[in-house]
Amino acid sequence: MWVFAVFVTTVFLAYANGANDNFKGVATLFGSQTTNYKVAIWWATATTFAGSICSVILASALLKNFSGKGLVPDAIADTSSFHIAVALGAALTVILATVTGFPISTTHGITGALTGAGLAAIGMELNFAALGKSFFIPLLASPLIAIVLGIILYSLLHYLRMALKIEKAWCICVGNQQKLIPIAISSDSNNLAMSTTPNLAIDTKENCSQRYVGNFWGIDSHKIVDTCHFLSAGAVSFARGLNDTPKIVALLLTVTAFSIRGGMLAVGLGMAIGGLLNARKVAMTVSNKITTLNPGKGLAANVVTGFLVIFASRMGVPVSTTHVSVGSIFGVGVISKTAHIGMFSKVLSSWFLTLPIAATLSSITYLLLPK
Repeated sequence: MWVFAVFVTTVFLAYANGANDNFKGVATLFGSQTTNYKVAIWWATATTFAGSICSVILASALLKNFSGKGLVPDAIADTSSFHIAVALGAALTVILATVTGFPISTTHGITGALTGAGLAAIGMELNFAALGKSFFIPLLASPLIAIVLGIILYSLLHYLRMALKIEKAWCICVGNQQKLIPIAISSDSNNLAMSTTPNLAIDTKENCSQRYVGNFWGIDSHKIVDTCHFLSAGAVSFARGLNDTPKIVALLLTVTAFSIRGGMLAVGLGMAIGGLLNARKVAMTVSNKITTLNPGKGLAANVVTGFLVIFASRMGVPVSTTHVSVGSIFGVGVISKTAHIGMFSKVLSSWFLTLPIAATLSSITYLLLPK
């Protein structure tokens, strides 16, 4: 019974993680109109799942950090009730954010849930020093680093583009639009009829797409940017799977019937299904509402995100892919003067609420479970 409960709640957390996080790696592809939603989400799913599988070898250091050991005594960290409380508290928090369209951090949610369950179990004997050093500092520092690196890298790429004389161009879109017009049918009344008229749009996000013109080593510049953009988005999604999977699998360590490899596979599948079924609301927020994106901005943001998350995974540092991704996207928006400050402030507020909500839900769950 306990084994089944731990497994179900952990896979539920993986599903919630996929729903909220999977699209973030490819958000720039969709937001810059490089590709459509369907292609983007399948590319995210494939590369995230690859990262989940590779995390067995490349990111095993994160398993210990998120098992609860070091925060609470091993006798408590090894219990099924503790792991169920953490998984359920974090999962409910992430699902709540997902249905409201806010991109929050599963890492942040698990950290809050570990804190809440730990406080419910042992009160103020919780190892706050380890909590700050191993969890809070990386989570607070990573988005700031991502913003700064996003600004620096986009500025560098902009300089290189100008030096190589690769110019931006906008297409001129000509088409038809339909509108209602009044037509007189008597002296005192009008009716409405549908009329089709030509429509010309220049430099509008809705009707035109930006392209890069020129050649680099004989290759079309726009094709180079698009190819690098796709690869960078895949790298971010791979890094996310690499970084997030061990954090969730750590909650399965009490289930002796599962090997680490089996746990990675189950969590990877849960993340993939969650992303495919429930990612759209968060996708719209990250792709369109934090800043106006083009392929160059997206490429710069993805390179920063992929580098930071892969580096952190190898070092066993629990950074949040969400914080890094949103931070880098906001950074390129700041330097290009297209950032939407109001939406970023709302996202930031949701991050501050993640910890107390997850902590409250996990502590209540722990207190209600039989020991």
